[in-house]
Amino acid sequence: MAEIRPFEAIRYDYNAVGGDLSARIAPPYDVLDQTEKDELLAKSDRNIVAIDLPHIPPKSLGPQEVYERSARTLQAWLDDGTLVREAEPALYVYHQVFEQAGRAYTRRKFIARLRLVPFSEGVVLPHEETFGGPKEDRLALMKTTACNLSPVFGLYTDPQDAVGQAFESTVAKKPNMHATLKEVENRVWIVTDPEIIERVCAVLADKRVFIADGHHRYGTALNYRDYVAEQSGGTLDPQHPANFVMMVLGSMDDPGSLIIPYYRALVGEGLTLETLKAVWAEGTTACTESEADVVLYEGNSSQTLPLKYTKRQVLSQLAEGKSDAWKALDYAYLHRYLIDELLAKKFGSGYSIEYAKSREQTESIARQHNGIGLLVKATPMPHLRAVSEAGDLMPQKSTYFYPKLATGFTINPLS
Repeated sequence: MAEIRPFEAIRYDYNAVGGDLSARIAPPYDVLDQTEKDELLAKSDRNIVAIDLPHIPPKSLGPQEVYERSARTLQAWLDDGTLVREAEPALYVYHQVFEQAGRAYTRRKFIARLRLVPFSEGVVLPHEETFGGPKEDRLALMKTTACNLSPVFGLYTDPQDAVGQAFESTVAKKPNMHATLKEVENRVWIVTDPEIIERVCAVLADKRVFIADGHHRYGTALNYRDYVAEQSGGTLDPQHPANFVMMVLGSMDDPGSLIIPYYRALVGEGLTLETLKAVWAEGTTACTESEADVVLYEGNSSQTLPLKYTKRQVLSQLAEGKSDAWKALDYAYLHRYLIDELLAKKFGSGYSIEYAKSREQTESIARQHNGIGLLVKATPMPHLRAVSEAGDLMPQKSTYFYPKLATGFTINPLS
């Protein structure tokens, strides 16, 4: 099953900044635009985005020079001591302290190397479909830097909290690194104790890993491994670092592992609250908001309409090859039936779907485009596990793991 290992990360010399990396870490590269990149670099010209986001817009391949510049910057920071290489293999305990809906949470995770395996082996499982999006940008960056700069987020089952218990003595101490980013407090402890590392690796040895975020990054790591093997004459030593990817690993059973709703907004000429209610009448009924599976928000009037799904059995005909777990998903019913069948029959391709990570953003999109916001419910964690284990993929953006992981605490050298 999952093979995890400690590694000698490249990291900031945290002692030089009193342990506070608030000005040097960043959100994931693929959520940033040029303005946000500039704001991060204004805090510090040593912010990780100077290396990790060489080209705007994210995910699109830039000229070779921008990737070579990232590699030169990385080497320059190693040369002047901004970055250092860990002296011995370590795991990195990573906690995020945050608030959501008025409640305080701590999401407990750790950073390690995970041996790369194809999805077909059933050890590492994807959970949702992803937009096509080129991987060339990340692959070009990996080729020039020979590093894995931003981690993949993976989940495992641990109902007895064996990993948390192994790290109890670690987190009782002051963290080596900390940083506040977008109102989230990030804390990192460096663990080099061989006994603790062995305990944690043993716990994961009989686990599967479910990708929570970073499907494209995992795929890119597989492509990079194949590239290095090709450069080596077609074979790669099993212990070569390119056989591994940097993962942030957290327990599905951790109370801090939150999945919050990923909202939608429908935009199209003639799309109103009344027309959508009529189009979806075959598969929904009006209800109270507490009973609703989805609440419609009309941008033009700010009126809302709570709806309950009433024909879930229709997915047995529309998606015969899908598992019962997939058919039970709210997002599956919304997309496969309400949108792909009922809405498409009325509007054809005359509508678009926008995605939003908050109710406020959803309502803003609906108002701006005279559209309809779809205020959906979050996917429960057991549904994610069941769908993944059944070998199915949820519709795109069916989960939003909050908060996003920070980039910049550790870099995984691949040579």
